[in-house]
Amino acid sequence: MKTLNIDGLIPKISLIQGGMSVGISLDNLASAVANEGAIGIIGTAGIGLLENDKVKNVKEANIEGLKKIIRKTKEKTKGIIGVNIMVALSDYAELVKTAIKEEIDLIISGAGLPLNLPSFLEKDSKTKLVPIVSSLKAAQVIVKRWWQHYKYLPDAIIVEGPDAGGHLGYKKEDLQKEEVQLEHTLPQVVKFAEELKKEHNKDIPIIAAGGINSPEKVKKMFSLGASGIQVGTPFIATHECDADIKFKQALIDAKEEDIIIIDSPVGLPGRAIKNKFLEEVEKGERKPFICNFHCIKTCNFVDAPYCIAQALLNAARGNLDEGFVFVGKYGYKIDKITSVKEVINNLFQDI
Repeated sequence: MKTLNIDGLIPKISLIQGGMSVGISLDNLASAVANEGAIGIIGTAGIGLLENDKVKNVKEANIEGLKKIIRKTKEKTKGIIGVNIMVALSDYAELVKTAIKEEIDLIISGAGLPLNLPSFLEKDSKTKLVPIVSSLKAAQVIVKRWWQHYKYLPDAIIVEGPDAGGHLGYKKEDLQKEEVQLEHTLPQVVKFAEELKKEHNKDIPIIAAGGINSPEKVKKMFSLGASGIQVGTPFIATHECDADIKFKQALIDAKEEDIIIIDSPVGLPGRAIKNKFLEEVEKGERKPFICNFHCIKTCNFVDAPYCIAQALLNAARGNLDEGFVFVGKYGYKIDKITSVKEVINNLFQDI
């Protein structure tokens, strides 16, 4: 196993748990992962709706919800914890500022290019900044912008391939192309990081993500230059995952043909488990709603057939008739509920 060093944050296990929203990776899962010596991540989207989805001021609820979950997580672990904050969130700035004030160890940011993320750091902030990219070009754009405007370089970069679960940073028609596969993109970004080290004398570890579900794949990512891996889907089917048991069972019951690519209302393709809800959407049956949340900048809520925030929230609570499960490409290989410890041990056996 390679040592993962994110500007002084050095986990015992070179793994970051994927930040899964809405309500999938909260204080229970993130703290359990951190307690095993890896990096636990809180998914922040919709975090203020978990206790009450009828709140009037969603931004305020999200800020308070994030504070609460960060503090609860810190009560449960002394390990390394972070948050995943999507650029596409309408309250992105507020959530980033809140996480920094709460002295979170790191912020992971994707679903768009986090071009102004360093602007939120304060003079004595200790929070590390980690963008998610799907291509070398995206990494280059972020680095150029951060250095020109803030004299700041990423503390690590996550390269996420098209086999990931949830929203994907690719066009639907490009998902099968060889040039977008993780094995192709990862070495390019590793080489870019090596060039940056020569120029700026800063180590920027590259973390591989998307479809990493076996020791063989972990070894492959390390051999291609990754210093660590990010894994989401395998942690869903754990006792410690914050989602309802019915959500976890949907993953366990899924067959290969059940895992499909959908068109998300937020304007990105997404990988999910086919169910009655998604079949009805595909048939053109609308799920009437009033947009109370305005949570995603890119969501075309006027024409959207359903509210994705509500659908994901329903699913996390176990109401799969009114929602669905985001999942990685190889989620169908998971057939039982285990523990965080078992997931990590399985991924790193013989490494």
